[in-house]
Amino acid sequence: MNSIDEIENSLVEDFNTFTEWSDKYEYIIDLGKNLTLIPEQFKIDEFKVKGCQSQVWLKPEYKDGKIFFYADSDAIITKGLIALLVKVLSGQKPEDIVNSKLNFLDKIGMKEHLSPTRSNGLSSMINYMKKYAEVYSKK
Repeated sequence: MNSIDEIENSLVEDFNTFTEWSDKYEYIIDLGKNLTLIPEQFKIDEFKVKGCQSQVWLKPEYKDGKIFFYADSDAIITKGLIALLVKVLSGQKPEDIVNSKLNFLDKIGMKEHLSPTRSNGLSSMINYMKKYAEVYSKK
């Protein structure tokens, strides 16, 4: 399993191959299409990310000292954004998730290309993932 930094660097390289933001959005949408989806029975309020304009569900699974995330969204861009985060953070140790800076989001120019509501939603998704990691880091 690659480290968070290695995965982030790989994503930055992937995004740097695109010159147009329309191509970057297509890549984000494709990531969403390949997301390991949360099972339907977990699409409940307990796993809903509050603070997102669209509906987002995020379920952690703690196994062998690592957290694996399953997610879904009813909006294609948002689904791609959560897929980006899952790609970076799923399968990592709780402490590493808590301490991750997720600098790749700035490096790929994500924050300035999102509407304020999507940007808030992205922050909410990150906060939920880090909060789950904090809980599991105490186990």
